Amino acid sequence: MTDAVTKWAEDVAAGRIVAGPNVRNTAKRHLTDLEDGPKRGLFWDVAAAEDAIGFFPRRLRLNGGDFEGRPFELHPSQAFRVGSIFGWKWRDTKLRRFRRFYDEEGKGNGKSPMLAGIGLLGLVKDPEPRAEIYAAASKKDQAMVLFRDAVAMRDQSPSLKARVRSHGIDPVWQLSYAGRGNDRRFFKPISSDDGQSGPRPHFALCDEVHEHKNRDTIDLLERGFKFRKQPLLAMATNSGTDRNSICFEEHQHAVNVAAGLIQDDTTFSFVCSLDEMDDWENDPTCWGKPNPLLDVTITRDYLAGVVAQAKAIPGKRNGIARLHFCEWTDAESAAFSREAWMACVGDVDVDALVLAGYPCFGGLDLSRVRDFTALTLTWVLDNTKDQEVFASKTWFWTPRDTLARRAAKDGAPYDVWEKQGFIEAVAGDRVSYRWIAEALAKICAVTHPVEIGCDQYGLEQLRDHVNEIGADLPLTIHPQGFQKRIIEKEPGAVEGEQELYLWMPDSINKLENALFEKRLRIDRNPMMNSCAAAVVYHENRTGHRMFAKDKAFGRIDGIVSKAMSIGVATLRSKRVITSPWDDPEFSLVSA
Repeated sequence: MTDAVTKWAEDVAAGRIVAGPNVRNTAKRHLTDLEDGPKRGLFWDVAAAEDAIGFFPRRLRLNGGDFEGRPFELHPSQAFRVGSIFGWKWRDTKLRRFRRFYDEEGKGNGKSPMLAGIGLLGLVKDPEPRAEIYAAASKKDQAMVLFRDAVAMRDQSPSLKARVRSHGIDPVWQLSYAGRGNDRRFFKPISSDDGQSGPRPHFALCDEVHEHKNRDTIDLLERGFKFRKQPLLAMATNSGTDRNSICFEEHQHAVNVAAGLIQDDTTFSFVCSLDEMDDWENDPTCWGKPNPLLDVTITRDYLAGVVAQAKAIPGKRNGIARLHFCEWTDAESAAFSREAWMACVGDVDVDALVLAGYPCFGGLDLSRVRDFTALTLTWVLDNTKDQEVFASKTWFWTPRDTLARRAAKDGAPYDVWEKQGFIEAVAGDRVSYRWIAEALAKICAVTHPVEIGCDQYGLEQLRDHVNEIGADLPLTIHPQGFQKRIIEKEPGAVEGEQELYLWMPDSINKLENALFEKRLRIDRNPMMNSCAAAVVYHENRTGHRMFAKDKAFGRIDGIVSKAMSIGVATLRSKRVITSPWDDPEFSLVSA
């Protein structure tokens, strides 16, 4: 008979259980390792997995609300996690395979009680002399949250209460267990503000990793692992907001390991997430992906209520998306909502736009020769001031030799997108400025852009190569920061007034307005969707914004080029044209 862990993995792989892409990868990894793991010295110890799973209902009682005093029956997804941690071993040493466990899921899905139960198992059952179990966090009060779950579980469980001693009253500060002989063990909270040195953890349980400001606590604990034969660092968290944090670093590693992009036999991950096209605001069928205990610890009525809040109160949307639907947002303020962005995505027929004679403008984000370069061309379909209608298409170029490495680093399937034609990979380990100049010349020969905005550094690098090939490209400087570039005075304007200028904060505003008012058609391209999801702004004291590439979690080259193209288009489009929507024969989509 198939064991519970393998059965759950098979059900996920077969689609009988709803799960997101990263969890599907984790399930697939388990099934693949059953076949290929022995070649790497692994073996699947079914008895050990089932014994660990069985410890929870046999020895542990839950606390709080409707669960008070009930045996801790693991949900099948929790049994999969616990069984995987304790069941996979190395054949030669019989020691456990996994030393690190990263768990990311929606709020209210029982991650803290599960970690507390794992800690109690390590305290009283695991054969590790003088085991030290730590509930860890950056701050002591956060460490106490998980530890209080363990204390309450001990208090509710008769067999544990008789054998595990609690120290302190309101609050309890330590649990201790006396094994055979001089085997003394303890379970206690620890934090980086304790100033404690020299812990030798058997299990280190880190809750709410997204609140850790740095690696100090986790590094302190992992340094003590050298004294243990089979230690475990278990990290559980909701999704966070800081993509430059330790949490996102661990998130990315966990995702890449599950996907097989990184080979790490010591890490086990369970990262809940939505699929790219899922719409949690309007489609309840996807709610189970970030919430594996849906209908058990968290109800559909509750989630429906928070979704209604997200729709009614925009300021709450990102917090709800992060906590309940495992979306990483930036500083609680995503630049573009997925709904607004996807509402503008569709097919764009360049040939039809050129044939119709609509004026074309561009933005070129010329990155380093080993990175991505993005060109966006934007056609103005209606140039009514502040109500312009646009259609745009973006081209991405990048070196082929480094594509796979950057895909692994960024956690993005660039290689897949390249095969699908959304990215052009140029032979070699760099894209020369000469190659870019030639590519621009070919595109411009067909599309005839009026003007293409580019940053000053990029323009200086490109100009000589454009001249070498004898091309006449309409490149102009579009500043990248808060500086304005005065172009000219508006005809008929009073001296000193109504100056025309290119300015990134203004281009960003015009892009956003066109997006939210659905006046912009964006070509279908998952690379561009990825850029949109990665955008982070830097805001100055006067409230003006520019792109913060150093804080973005992914590539934003496409968005930068799109903003520049919109900025140039609104500044330079002077020909009066009628709306394409009044022409019954016009279509943005190929026939």
